[in-house]
Amino acid sequence: MSVDAATVKRIGRLARIRIEEEEVAAYQTELNAILGFVEQLGEVDVAGVEAMTSVTPMTLRHREDVVSDGNYPEKIVGNAPLTEDNFFMVPKVVE
Repeated sequence: MSVDAATVKRIGRLARIRIEEEEVAAYQTELNAILGFVEQLGEVDVAGVEAMTSVTPMTLRHREDVVSDGNYPEKIVGNAPLTEDNFFMVPKVVE
């Protein structure tokens, strides 16, 4: 895949980057080199390679998924300007 000058200008506009006319050729060369490297990645044989989420082996900690109220409602509403029975009170906005 090759990037032309019009595509470089469009990418600059989409990225909200001002690209001067004399810079277009340099960016075009850089983008074409980057896309060349990406195309090389497609040639790598990854058959049998397991997907990984980290470069170091690790296991995720699991906890039981339960619904609770947090068991500390006083702390939750403690800084609220107006509460009642551990609920936030707000002004009525819809009549």
